[in-house]
Formats: sequence, C-alpha cells, structure tokens
Amino acid sequence: MVLARDLDPSASPLDYYGYELRRLREAANLKQAALGGIVYCTGSLIGQIETTKRVPTRDFSERVDAALGTDGHFSRLVGLVLRSVLPTWFQPYAEMEARATYISTFQSQLVYGLLQTEAYAKALLAVENPDRVDGIVAARLERQRILAREVPPVLLVVLDEAEPHRNVGGSEVMREQLAHLLSFVGRPWIQIQVLPFSTGEHSGMMGSFNLLRFDGDPDLFYAESYDSGHMTANPQVIRERSVGYARLQAAALPPEESALLIARVMEERYGDPCGPVERAVA
Repeated sequence: MVLARDLDPSASPLDYYGYELRRLREAANLKQAALGGIVYCTGSLIGQIETTKRVPTRDFSERVDAALGTDGHFSRLVGLVLRSVLPTWFQPYAEMEARATYISTFQSQLVYGLLQTEAYAKALLAVENPDRVDGIVAARLERQRILAREVPPVLLVVLDEAEPHRNVGGSEVMREQLAHLLSFVGRPWIQIQVLPFSTGEHSGMMGSFNLLRFDGDPDLFYAESYDSGHMTANPQVIRERSVGYARLQAAALPPEESALLIARVMEERYGDPCGPVERAVA
C-alpha cells in the first residue's frame, strides 16, 4: 500500500498533488475525516487522493483551496494532473486542441469529446477502462473548459446520423446528451450539423477526423486508431481533408434542420417530448 509519506513529489503531477494535499492538510492540523467534512466528501476519498489511488477533480480542488486557504494552489495544479491522466499518445493532441482558434471535426461513431456530458462520457469510457473511469472522465471534462473561455475556439461539428440513434448509457443518458447538443443552438461560435443516412457514400467514410487552425501556426490534421493518434501539418493532407470536410458540410443538413432531427430522435427513441426545443429551433 502506498503511503502519502512515501510519495515522490517529482514523480508525476498526481504524486505532487497527493504530496501537497497531505502536507497542507497537516499544516492546517486537520485529519482526513475533518477535511472531508469541510469539502463535502469522505475522509477515505481524501486519503485515496493523497496516495494517488483517486484522481482529483476541478470541483474538489476548488473546494480544498477554499477550505485550506491555499490561494488557488490546487486549482492551478489540477489542470496538469488531469492532462497527465490522458493516454500518452493523446496528450499532444489535447495540448494543440487547447491552443486552436478553429476546430472542425467529423465524427462517424460518437459525440465529439468536447460536447459529451459527464454521464455519456462515463458510460462510453467505462467499457474499456472500468477501474479508472472517474479520472479519465474528469480529464475529458477538463478539456471542455476551452468552450467556456471569454474567446472560445470556433467549433464546427458534423455528426453522422448514427450517433443520436446509438444508445450509449441508456435512455436517460441519451436524453441528457442530445439535450446538451441542442443547448448549443444559436451560439455563434458552435455549429452542429448531422450527416443524414440518405447521403450514401461520402468523404468521411474512412473514419472520424479533426482539423485544427491556429493564429500564426500551420493547420493540423488529426485522426486516431484504437491505441494511437496521428497528427500532421503536411500541406497536401490539410488540403485534401479541408476539401473533404467542406464536402461533408455541404452534404449535411443545415444546423436548424440538424437540431430538429436530433430533437425528433430524442422524442421518438428516448421518450422526451421536446416541444419547447422544437419551437426554439424552428
């Protein structure tokens, strides 16, 4: 069993977080149970985070900062911790995604990570990672913070029609997820389109991909396989995939019609009346 006193704070961001949590908790003369009571969790959870058995969330970090008067120390540190939880091969993409000014994505199977609800992400990620799903979900939610910036990136999304039909996590989870997608209707920097089944063959049939654009840096293309990601700034690849993405946008339903399709699937497949949503997007 790993003890907090045995942690090497230089080993990883998670080790450093656990080391600091124990050090500052003890400096405040608080037992684990006492701190847990202040931040509305169990003393056991405090101990698990101090020994790196659990990954802290941003909400937990903010509450600990308030409880210990640490001036945002853990809130600043948790971003590094959550980024380190991501698969090693995915971390370079996550860093570039956070810097992008335009993100264009085609998703052939699932809702794009930046638009996933916590419940949808948990149901999805638990399939392959049941023992560490909480940390991976927290890392995914951390990525979504770029959409809440004062100047967020422009996000253009084309979803295959199969996605709202694919039941991930059950009807309640899907109702929440589709309602979340509809909540972006009318936001000037986010556009969601659905590529209908009637399209037939299209330029995204090789699979999902993302295009990132930056201020002052070359565009990037990103695609991934089961256990690796491929990212390139090759001008020919960028040119071909940019044209392919433009074709996908042209073949997809307009945003308003896409929202109506999502609302209809939510009503018919997952049992939500959606009356106010349909009127809002009509």
